[in-house]
This record gives sequence, structure tokens and C-alpha cells, in this order.
Amino acid sequence: MEYTATYNTDIGIRKSTNQDSVAIRIIDTPDGQVAFAIVCDGMGGLAKGELASKEVITSFCRWFDEEFTSQVVEQSFTALRLRDDWNSIIQTENRLLGIYGSDNNIMLGTTVSAILMYRDEFYIVHVGDSRVYELHDNKVRILTKDQTFVAREVAAGRMTPDEAKVDPRRSVLLQCVGASAKVTPDFLKGKVQKNAVYFVCSDGFRHQISDQEIMEKLGPNNVNSMEEFKYGCVYLTELDKNRKESDNITVAAIKTK
Repeated sequence: MEYTATYNTDIGIRKSTNQDSVAIRIIDTPDGQVAFAIVCDGMGGLAKGELASKEVITSFCRWFDEEFTSQVVEQSFTALRLRDDWNSIIQTENRLLGIYGSDNNIMLGTTVSAILMYRDEFYIVHVGDSRVYELHDNKVRILTKDQTFVAREVAAGRMTPDEAKVDPRRSVLLQCVGASAKVTPDFLKGKVQKNAVYFVCSDGFRHQISDQEIMEKLGPNNVNSMEEFKYGCVYLTELDKNRKESDNITVAAIKTK
């Protein structure tokens, strides 16, 4: 499998700081190319959200650059080891950010959504309400489940999706890294599809745009060059802003072939 990638991040129209953080890695290995993308959305209503998101991104990138590459060279990579590594990063960052917040009398936290594509499999770790999507065969599929109050209520049948969209509690997270006493990440695994686009985004990217608009600008059959790929991310970000999205906006996208 071969990969190309792009990203876009924007402070948006109302925030004074961009509390989102993003990173992408693509490397060549004896097993073929490997792709990794991660987005962390620092809590908008919490102090130092940008610090929380940056710290978690830094830890994951350090893991990829050092631990994961060593596992590839040593042929010691397993899905179980990956899950243990990722869970360890999240638990450590949750503890360290909690200590920092306590020492400085503030509360800070961040979502985490990341995808690793290796040996034609994808692996996802997820905390919060950032998302990972798959665009394939003209279908838009959300691979993650939002860890929010309204998502839980909809799943339990106590709220309709339309009610959830306008509920004042729609941004309330059930957990995040740094501000939760306990964090239980979601882990997912699946098959990487050829001629597909996988993207990770903060919630600000997806609120104001439709699945059809996403497919038109980022769908694999509509992206024939890096310029078009980058333009699709920027176009959708600007569309969000024109529709008065108030949050930071970030997307990291990877195309397969």
C-alpha cells in the first residue's frame, strides 16, 4: 500500500488561540509504507488546552519515531503491543496533565484520535469527540464513536439525533485526557482499503458540512493530485468558517493507492 497525506488547521473565527494539534508521519519500511495521523483537540473551555493537545501529540510522535520504528526493524510489532503502548501513553499523559493542572490550579484536557496504517491494516485509538473517517466506494463511514453526553443519550434511545444537534450539552465529553480521573480509550482495528481516504478531524471540522460535501472535496475519486488534496481540506475549512463554525478546525487526511 502507498500513501499520500495532507492536513489543514485553522484558528477559526472566534477563538483567540488554536488549541488543536496535529501530526502526520509516512515512512518507508521493508514491509511497505506506513502512515500515521493524529489530531488532539484541547478543551476549548479549559485553560491551557493548547498545552494539553501539544503534549499528547509530542508523546505519540516520540513513540512513532522511536518505539514503533524499532519494532518494525526488529519485526516485533503486534496489535497487542500497540494497544499496550498507546494505552500507556494516554494513561501517563492523563496523570501528568492532571498533576500540572493541580499544581497550577487549572483544569486542562484534550481529545485524542489517531490512526496507524501498517501491513494493510489500520489501528485506531480514540478518546473524546474528534473523529476518524473512511471514504471509500462513494461511502462516508465514521470509524469512531463520539464519547459525548448526547451520543450516549442517542445510543440509549433517550434523545433523537436531531435533538442532539441542538442540545446545549452537545459538547460535553464523557472523558478526555488530562481532566478525567480515569480514561478508557477505544481501540479499533480494520482492513485498509485501496483507493480510499482516511482522515482524522477535530469536531470543529465536521459540524457545519455534510457527508456529500466531504466526499465531493476529499473523496478518493475526486482527488487526483496533492494540490487537489490540500485544496479540499482548505476549502472545507473555509466553508466551515463561512457557516460560522466557532471552534478551531483541523483535519489530517491520508489517501491510499
